[in-house]
Amino acid sequence: MSNSVLTEKKLLTLPSDQEASGRTLGAEEIALITEAIQSGTLTSTKGNFVKTLEKLFAELVGVKHAYGCASGSAAVHVAIAAIDPEPGDEIITTSITDMGALTPIIYQGAIPVFADVDPKTWNVTAETIEPCISDRTKAIIVTHLFGNPCNMTEIMELARSRNIPVIEDCAQAYGAKHNGQQVGSIGDIGCFSLQQGKHITTGEGGLVATNNDALARRMYLFINKAWGYGDPNPDHYFLALNYRMCELQGAVAVGQLSKLESVVHSRVTSANKLREKLQGIAGITTPWVDPRNIHTYWKYCLSVDGNIIPNGPVGMAQKLKTKGIFSAPRYIQKPAFMCEIFQKQNTFGKSRFPFTLARLEAVDYSRERFTGTYAGLESVLVLPWNERYTDEHIDYIADSIREAVAE
Repeated sequence: MSNSVLTEKKLLTLPSDQEASGRTLGAEEIALITEAIQSGTLTSTKGNFVKTLEKLFAELVGVKHAYGCASGSAAVHVAIAAIDPEPGDEIITTSITDMGALTPIIYQGAIPVFADVDPKTWNVTAETIEPCISDRTKAIIVTHLFGNPCNMTEIMELARSRNIPVIEDCAQAYGAKHNGQQVGSIGDIGCFSLQQGKHITTGEGGLVATNNDALARRMYLFINKAWGYGDPNPDHYFLALNYRMCELQGAVAVGQLSKLESVVHSRVTSANKLREKLQGIAGITTPWVDPRNIHTYWKYCLSVDGNIIPNGPVGMAQKLKTKGIFSAPRYIQKPAFMCEIFQKQNTFGKSRFPFTLARLEAVDYSRERFTGTYAGLESVLVLPWNERYTDEHIDYIADSIREAVAE
């Protein structure tokens, strides 16, 4: 498709993961959810769909234990609760992530300590994590952003050398691999999301995965108000919430899980085609992937050089919008630590807890400490992505980008 043809053609509407055009929901899920409703049992404590999902997901990821929960944020909360930090303990995390992966740290009385990122991948690395480690460090959370795995070999070597557990946030990285190993099975705990826009969805929902029996026990309890279902003398053993997934979500998730392999294949295949079509465009850099990794493209992210393309990602986004392509410059707009919850320490009433227990270094958000973060956010342009893209859609996106750069 030439640029002139693109200009003359009617705008092409891309499939959207916010409704049916960009999702794989269909007859399989309808049949399973009908079965769940007809059974009359919608709680996972009595039903079978969530248990089936947990078994299948554990096998898929390659771990001994997996549990369904209410959301991806709940999954992170469950993982942190399993680690069981003391008030004022520190958990190292990334400066570019969703708030739902950060507030659970605070709810458990711990201090989020932000590591800088590699501006090429927007991921934390062993090199950015190490300066953040202190004698208060209780855990490290790594986020496989956009479906591109962190370099886990080096991160795990660092963590093991300091005896620090690692939580993998895999919400955007279903099927992604590092050195042939599924993300979510490399660290101590893997967390996944089933929110509307993820590779597979139940609208809301989450999953946690681990090979550690002790952590698995504590995660199971935390999901269930710390009530020991099946124990000889059950009790509520510690402070915990009801984070259970219901059978309706479980039924949809079982149907979705059977489609995950084809979803990942479609996303990766389309991403590879777009990469080829964008080669040689001045000012545009396609995603960088370590040769050891398999990127599964929750979204497709470009680096846009503002020295070559006027207004950088913002200018490019404005051009693409005229073609009906709604991209997101800067992704989260500003580093997570610049949000009011951290800048003003708005937590529980006026207490500022747990920040009242924090070391000054742990809450030092000086710009010079996050050069990779700011550089990465200033260059990133997040393109919409899903498993329903065809060659026509890929051609349209590529030609739209070429035309925008030419203008």
